[in-house]
Amino acid sequence: MQVVLARDITEHKQAQEALQIKENGRRKQSQTLVELAKSKTFQQGNLNAVLREITETTARTLLVQRVGVWLYNQERSKIECIDLYDVSTKEHSFGNSLSQKNYPAFFQALEEERTIAANDARNDIRTKELSESYLSVLGITSLLDAPIWLEGRLVGVVCHEHIGESRQWTLEEETFAGSIADFVTLAIEASERNVVQELRQSEAQFRAIFERSSIGIGLIDMKAEIVDTNPALCEILGYSREELSGKHFINYISIERGDLKRYKQLVSKIRTNSGKTSRFGFQHSELQEQLVDRHRIEMERRCLHQDGSLIWTHISVSVIPDSNGEAEFFIAMIEDITERKQIELKLRASQEAAEAASRAKSEFLATMSHELRTPLNAIMGLSQLLQQEIVGFLNEKQNEYVSCIYSSGEHLLELINDILDLSKVEAGKEELLLSPLPVSDLCNYAIWTVRDRALEKGLQLTYEIDLEADILIADERRIKQMLLNLLTNAIKFTLAGQVSLVVKKVPQGMTFTISDTGIGIDSNQFQFLFEPFKQLDSQLNRQYEGTGLGLALTRKLARLHGGDVTVTSILGEGSQFTLFLPNPLYLTAADEAKEDTEATSCSSSLVLPKNKTILVVEEENTGIVLQNYLQTIGYQAKWINNKNKFLEQVRTLQPDLIFLDVQLVDDVRGWDLLNILKQEPSLQHLPMVMMGFSEPPEKLSIVQAGANDYLLKPIRVVELESILMRYLNHSDFRMNETPI
Repeated sequence: MQVVLARDITEHKQAQEALQIKENGRRKQSQTLVELAKSKTFQQGNLNAVLREITETTARTLLVQRVGVWLYNQERSKIECIDLYDVSTKEHSFGNSLSQKNYPAFFQALEEERTIAANDARNDIRTKELSESYLSVLGITSLLDAPIWLEGRLVGVVCHEHIGESRQWTLEEETFAGSIADFVTLAIEASERNVVQELRQSEAQFRAIFERSSIGIGLIDMKAEIVDTNPALCEILGYSREELSGKHFINYISIERGDLKRYKQLVSKIRTNSGKTSRFGFQHSELQEQLVDRHRIEMERRCLHQDGSLIWTHISVSVIPDSNGEAEFFIAMIEDITERKQIELKLRASQEAAEAASRAKSEFLATMSHELRTPLNAIMGLSQLLQQEIVGFLNEKQNEYVSCIYSSGEHLLELINDILDLSKVEAGKEELLLSPLPVSDLCNYAIWTVRDRALEKGLQLTYEIDLEADILIADERRIKQMLLNLLTNAIKFTLAGQVSLVVKKVPQGMTFTISDTGIGIDSNQFQFLFEPFKQLDSQLNRQYEGTGLGLALTRKLARLHGGDVTVTSILGEGSQFTLFLPNPLYLTAADEAKEDTEATSCSSSLVLPKNKTILVVEEENTGIVLQNYLQTIGYQAKWINNKNKFLEQVRTLQPDLIFLDVQLVDDVRGWDLLNILKQEPSLQHLPMVMMGFSEPPEKLSIVQAGANDYLLKPIRVVELESILMRYLNHSDFRMNETPI
């Protein structure tokens, strides 16, 4: 007989397993702490990298969903999340905040307890106020929060967030969480030590740069007293460091109107942006770059040397803030630019002399051209009378001589006209009489005029007009002159083959392309092609007569219209000249009532703006031209150049748009008239467009002065069209198309 004893050890086994799990967890926690202590990331002093490693390692060790590090802001009114790791997404985030005003019990518990182990976080008295806005939203059921202490002061908390069924936090887990908080404290201390070390290194580097820089550097306090200067600045001003110390900086720098305001704005920007950096130095690099750009003013000022002389300097002034973000010092970088200024003055004087010489040349040519026409008219008139034999019969030889006199006179008149036109354009005295012109009529005129010359040489002369190219706004005499110059040139330099004119409508305007199968041009000669009085080489001079003015004048007239002339050519094969003129301000539509219309004679109708009044305040020549153009395209335009009638005319006309020249007659400035207008409450809404020959000022300056836009002279049709559409055709204008 055998006796078998059996005992139930299930409970014992369960206890052993629980103990084993607990021991494994404790061992895992110990290993994590050892790994963190040995981590090279801690040694590098990069706080962001350390916190990322801590949150990831802690989440894996405690098997929680999320671990975050939260730090107090500078005012201690809230805690801000600077790193939060989510196990499910394996991503880090930051930026959330919890206000002490909204969660007083939670913040009090942080101050009083070593850890907050909330098994049922939504009902725990310490954390339940977080339930509605934070815990329930994220599905958090249990919290284990360990406060972060630094030098006896609470600076934040490490938060372990559990999702799912409520979790019972063990004493070992609470101890581990406290150790993790201590590691965060060590990381912050290491980061601050690293910052201090970097500051010391930066200070040493700055001192080396300060002493050895070839540019003068001055450190100035907020009372404008000089604190320190480097040797270069002492040399620029001619004083020793001791002589400058404690003196007012403005005693040595010329001050202009508005400088004091600029310094105050510089300081106010520092104060406005103070507090954007947290207590532990977190700030995006982009924000830092913006602040660097905004916290500096640059200017050119004269400085007083010790010997009494004035020297030109370029000064860059920046603000150095203290630890609280308040302005503490100015640092001025001063460079001696006297030599550069002297060169600039010489260059300006040379430029003015060259411009004066150019104007004198153009005026001389214009005067001489007029003077030469009087005797030339007599020569050509009398030679025609002789040809007609009104005063007697001529023999064959005499007829030959008279014909030669007349043809030579015609050639000389053509030369004088070209010189006169070119000199007027270069002197800025050419006025365009703009009007709507049928393209087909222009092309027919040009082709008909040069047809006989082409037939004499046996050339085929063709032209083709795009169906959409129906109306062009330009100066009729000048557009014909440009087309004739290009066609005549093409025929002159083409011995056999054909010359063609092709007109196309393009998005930006209209192109007239003249192609030939002539001698062509070497690409190396393109740079001389549009220069006055230039022929490409002596052989061409002998073989082909001409002055070299035609192409130069054509390009200048094209640019006066806002367009240009370009060329492509292959030597020995032919050339292609393209005249581009910009878009006019009108819409065209085919006359659908007519059937079987010719391609080159499509009818058109202009769709012009109605009931829009424009006031032009401009000197006489440009003002009249602009007024005529605006009236031609359908606006009611009024031109004045008298400052005394300005306000009266504005009140009377109530214009929809005003064009105002920057510099009017009698030294009257357009900006002054603009200021007068803006002081009238009933007229402040009127759109104002300033006009001038120099480049437009910065957008901020235009807006501050009260203007809406700026138009650069000489005025181009495309730019004028854009302005008119912007302020008078609101339905077609989008704000993101504004050019300034």
